[in-house]
Amino acid sequence: MTITLDITLDLRAELARQAAEKGCALEAYAAGLLEEATHLPFAGGAKAAAPPVDERAEAIERLKTFGKRHGLSLGGMTLRELRHEARP
Repeated sequence: MTITLDITLDLRAELARQAAEKGCALEAYAAGLLEEATHLPFAGGAKAAAPPVDERAEAIERLKTFGKRHGLSLGGMTLRELRHEARP
């Protein structure tokens, strides 16, 4: 589906800058932003807009201690073994 939007040159320039920073086409980046705003999974073939680096780093740090903090364990299994077990 194609939607035409009238946006300012400044907004277009900023979107193009952000898209280039993420390494994707302006159209794919804008579609990713719209899908993110509607809370739908990204359906395009290009990369979705990634969260800022600092947010990603904070999330990684939180995940590193999640299991210990909540008393979770894989029971000695590795993630590879767990993935293999989950496959039919």
